[in-house]
Amino acid sequence: MEGGLIELSKYRIQTSKEDLDSAEALLQIGQYKASINRSYYAIFHSLRAVNALDGFDSSKHSGIIAFFNKTYVKENVFEREISKLIDTCYRLREKADYEDFFVVSKTQAEEQLKKAKRVRGVIIPYLEARWFAK
Repeated sequence: MEGGLIELSKYRIQTSKEDLDSAEALLQIGQYKASINRSYYAIFHSLRAVNALDGFDSSKHSGIIAFFNKTYVKENVFEREISKLIDTCYRLREKADYEDFFVVSKTQAEEQLKKAKRVRGVIIPYLEARWFAK
């Protein structure tokens, strides 16, 4: 596999980790909307890390998600449950970011963080296997 794509994938998963760390910190200080945003971006950058290995990127979140679902979920590389988690996190992030007066509870922020950890938890072993495949 081309070294440049592997390095890009590693860079994106590191960005995902930074977003996850930010989500946890924001949750701790009661910034629930911002925590939801960072949890979603932890997922988003994880998907981009996977997609990078195929040389795919998109300027639209829907494009990133659609390619991931078509290439990895539909082909049973990842379980359908992951696709559902991604979708619910995406929708909640959109509401939190764009709807006026949308109130985010601590529970919602905790659940979003848990989902981000779950998605990363299945993606990271897959990435590592692809990075180090001989």
